[in-house]
Amino acid sequence: MKEKYYDKLLHIKTGGNQEFPNGFHYYRYEPTPYAALEQLFESYHITSNNRLVDFGCGKGRLNFFVHYLVQASVVGVEMNNTFYQNAQENLQNYMRRNRVINGQIQFYHCLAEDYRVRPSDDSFYFFNPFSIQIFMKVVRNILKSFESAPRALNILLYYPSDDYIFFLENETPFELQAEVPLRDLSVHNPYERFAIYRLGN
Repeated sequence: MKEKYYDKLLHIKTGGNQEFPNGFHYYRYEPTPYAALEQLFESYHITSNNRLVDFGCGKGRLNFFVHYLVQASVVGVEMNNTFYQNAQENLQNYMRRNRVINGQIQFYHCLAEDYRVRPSDDSFYFFNPFSIQIFMKVVRNILKSFESAPRALNILLYYPSDDYIFFLENETPFELQAEVPLRDLSVHNPYERFAIYRLGN
């Protein structure tokens, strides 16, 4: 089973029971399956020059997977204090066996809409962590960053909601770049896919 295999390989713990958050706008944390991440990064090419931000990162699964894969800089944004602490513990365990340049893996304990988008941030990952109202605020923060520091930006959606897609395609300059259907899953459930939106060259 890939969940146990990768957690053991990366020396992290990202499974276990998930908590339901307080508040209407934030949804239950669920990590992206490792099998899905494998398929995503077969198609979506990320390098050590990129900096990926995972909104609602939970215990940091995506962050460690991406760093291990290509040594890209990764940021996790998590509002839940328990998950944030889990991510920090995972970071310490990961760093014992993997070389991490100072600042390459960072976690922020804050609301997604309060995260300050850096000029170096160029890839943004969402697995339906919150309502469309919060998503709109976060994307607008990304667009403000683009205005002050133009660069190629990518938004990666896993199991993309209709609301997220409608907003991106009708109220932002982001354009659909690619879709990655998941083998053996998307045939039965069309939401089992990644949608990648791009802005800039």
